[in-house]
Amino acid sequence: MDTISENRCFGGTQGVYRHVSDATGTEMTFGLFVPAEGASGPVPVLWFLSGLTCTHENAMVKAGAQNWAAEQGIALVFPDTSPRGPGVPDDAAYDLGQGAGFYVNATQDPWAEHFQMWDYVTDELPRKLFDRFALDEERQGITGHSMGGHGALTIAMSFPDRFASVSAFAPICNPMESDWGRKQFTAYLGENTALWEPHDATVLMREKGFPGPVLIDTGTVDQFGDLLGTEALAEAMVARRQNGTIRMQPGYDHSYFFVSTFMEDHVSFHAEALYGVDA
Repeated sequence: MDTISENRCFGGTQGVYRHVSDATGTEMTFGLFVPAEGASGPVPVLWFLSGLTCTHENAMVKAGAQNWAAEQGIALVFPDTSPRGPGVPDDAAYDLGQGAGFYVNATQDPWAEHFQMWDYVTDELPRKLFDRFALDEERQGITGHSMGGHGALTIAMSFPDRFASVSAFAPICNPMESDWGRKQFTAYLGENTALWEPHDATVLMREKGFPGPVLIDTGTVDQFGDLLGTEALAEAMVARRQNGTIRMQPGYDHSYFFVSTFMEDHVSFHAEALYGVDA
């Protein structure tokens, strides 16, 4: 693993690292903030999965999360959203290909060789992180924005013993019924919709739910609101009697101005769950 940069940040360290990935067959870059407490021993971890067109850098720079994570003594992980580089397939559209991995393992050509983002985020990157850094594997939460909110919800419900809490900012909640989902799932997974269901948060909520708390914020003037399926997830949560909150924030859109406004709430939400986990 190569260190690209390490900067002092709110008493801790904001690093950027690169490594060769077996899952994607490419080099992958991620950001990691470790608070000052990391110098004394393992600290809880909050994963932040980013959205369409983003790299590891967007949330790391724009979300304002480090300040609140430092106050709570929590590490932040910022993975990339897709494989990149020469030989990695792409598409002219912004919502498919590089920057749009959708946190699935592609099975269809030309995507299958490199677009194994589910395995990368849920298996390979965690193993590398916990081997190298002072992070507490038993205390993990996950959040994300837009496509990353979709990833956070589906991963949390698929690994309920791993994550104490899940939150999301304007997540894609019902991709099987959205143009932000049908297009990508067809390209990456094929036309068998049964293979799509493990990657739809509304379907998973109906079938499994999540044992911990859930927090979702979405803006009332989100310019992509028709693509998110927030209402479908809300109905599934009510039917499931899920422990969770969906907040519609008046006047907010889909941008990082929205994300940064409510980031303190989300970090505090996860801190309460993470520090409530038995050591």
